[in-house]
Amino acid sequence: MKGYLMQMQPFSVNDGDGIRTTIFLAGCPLHCKWCANPEGLRQHPVVGFYARLCIGCGACAAVCPKGIGIDLNAEREKCVSCGACVAACPKGARKALVSLADADEIIAEAAKHQLFYRNSGGGITFSGGEATAQPELLEYLSSRLYDMGFSLDIESCGYFEFERVRSSLERMDLIFMDLKHMDSALHEKFTGVPNERILENIKQLAELSTRVVIRIPTIEGVNADEENIRKSGEFVKKYLPRAEMELLPYHKFGFGKYEALGMDLPDAAFGTPTKEKMEHLKGILREIGGLQINKRNRHPVTGGRTFLTGCLFLSVFALYMIVFVFLDETEACCPRTGVGGDGRANLEGRQEFHAGNRFLQQSIKAVH
Repeated sequence: MKGYLMQMQPFSVNDGDGIRTTIFLAGCPLHCKWCANPEGLRQHPVVGFYARLCIGCGACAAVCPKGIGIDLNAEREKCVSCGACVAACPKGARKALVSLADADEIIAEAAKHQLFYRNSGGGITFSGGEATAQPELLEYLSSRLYDMGFSLDIESCGYFEFERVRSSLERMDLIFMDLKHMDSALHEKFTGVPNERILENIKQLAELSTRVVIRIPTIEGVNADEENIRKSGEFVKKYLPRAEMELLPYHKFGFGKYEALGMDLPDAAFGTPTKEKMEHLKGILREIGGLQINKRNRHPVTGGRTFLTGCLFLSVFALYMIVFVFLDETEACCPRTGVGGDGRANLEGRQEFHAGNRFLQQSIKAVH
């Protein structure tokens, strides 16, 4: 089986618990006007051109079957995304942003980091684009990886046919689902689709035992107003009271991709709420009562991880790996079942794993 893959991001600590590999699958039914991953809107190979890296050598033009010159974005309508220029470019100015990938190769790549998942309480997260936009691929990947014992999470815009992906969702340990606006007309204005299906899917999540975090990408000029935040919280409390809620402040980290694709940047009217505004909006959710507020909210300017903190985390993790893994002579056990390679329950190994894992989890929390 094959599917359209944007990228695989190993050693992620932002997309669920522990250290994870995030698998970004292409295709999305929404077209959010602020999208951070515009390359993933369609299920089709995409090549990006990063002009700042280009040295003008012409190697790309020499191998292009369509006769496109150095400036890909000036002739993008001719591009068939064959990837010849990506292989030819000596500086990485041409990059494959979406490619057709073999599902088994995706699984093999994700499995390479299982030692890190096991010893951090991590696993694999499906994201996008929109992971549910390729339901057959998601079913294949999630079933195989689940049977291999990996913890699975998913990040979704919420716009999907619930029954078509129910079995995939049931394999997840954590579901992140977006709630972008409670007003359906405004939701359609900013994302291209109304919100009724998303709201219904949030309701249906109550049928699953999976942990759920409802995320609101909080954007000035779109949804960062008291009325919308209050209505969102009241909706979640009524229909999915066990869910956590998380406010994600708007950021501009994806702007480089717009330039690489020759696309116009998102509306300059979209803004990042101040840290004080974010705290005020979280306070509104707390006032509703009965809601769990996810503590991993980060502000892109004042609340991000610093370089030194990241280095400290990696150093602590390296020390942990030496002490608890490389000097461990016990047989590695399956991260989900705790069963060794010979099928016997490795209880002592699991106890040691959990004891050491508490130390590592404290280190991971320091960077959130």
